[in-house]
Amino acid sequence: MSLALQVSDVKARFGDLEILKGVDIDVPFGEVHVLMGPNGSGKSTLCHVLMGKTDYEATGSALVDGTEVLGLPVDERARAGLFEAFQYPVEVPGVSLDDLISEMGEVREDPGFADRVEAAAEALDMERFRQRAVNNDLSGGEKKRSEMFQLAVAKPKVAILDEVDSGLDIDAVREVAHLVEELRSDDLGVLIITHYSRILRYMKPDKIHVMVAGKVVRTGGPEIAAELEASGYVDLVDGEATVSAPDVTPFDV
Repeated sequence: MSLALQVSDVKARFGDLEILKGVDIDVPFGEVHVLMGPNGSGKSTLCHVLMGKTDYEATGSALVDGTEVLGLPVDERARAGLFEAFQYPVEVPGVSLDDLISEMGEVREDPGFADRVEAAAEALDMERFRQRAVNNDLSGGEKKRSEMFQLAVAKPKVAILDEVDSGLDIDAVREVAHLVEELRSDDLGVLIITHYSRILRYMKPDKIHVMVAGKVVRTGGPEIAAELEASGYVDLVDGEATVSAPDVTPFDV
């Protein structure tokens, strides 16, 4: 089975604070995996480290379709096939969504890019947003839909969806879950980061990884979500020291 993302023994520090303590996660092409865990367990830190946020000192290995991305600049990680949908999508006044997509197309050698843009815009009902500034005056659900549009157009090898259900009402959560399922592809591996199980009621993840105190302490099937819904993280946290990730802001890419 070919791996879209292979994370091996990734450790990360923020100053003197050790946050990630040796994380191992494999996400094959064609699969949707979920990383769950309590607040402060290091989930978003892993996302920041994979995407190249410079606040962290990181070691280990992260392969995107066999290409090592740790140590690469952010733009080179993106070119290697890594994509992030942000927990809090940034508003970009003065730059239309079409402008953003056009810039994306200019750095790609992809003869099918224009056709994919039109197909994704129609499928995701994005035509009415294309001339508007990126994420400006959009609802939480509309912002997440815009992110899914960008994901469909970018056609990465790995998509990391950081707290994709954050701040959404139940209808928007259901919609985002359906969008993720629709974007499933043999050419894409998806890692969803969340601490709620509600989005999993509307989708079928292939595996769930549970992170506690900077380590993956359990990996299994969708049944793990039901167990966590019933008992929470108390049993898993017991005996593990929690870590608190620093308060950092998203970076612009």
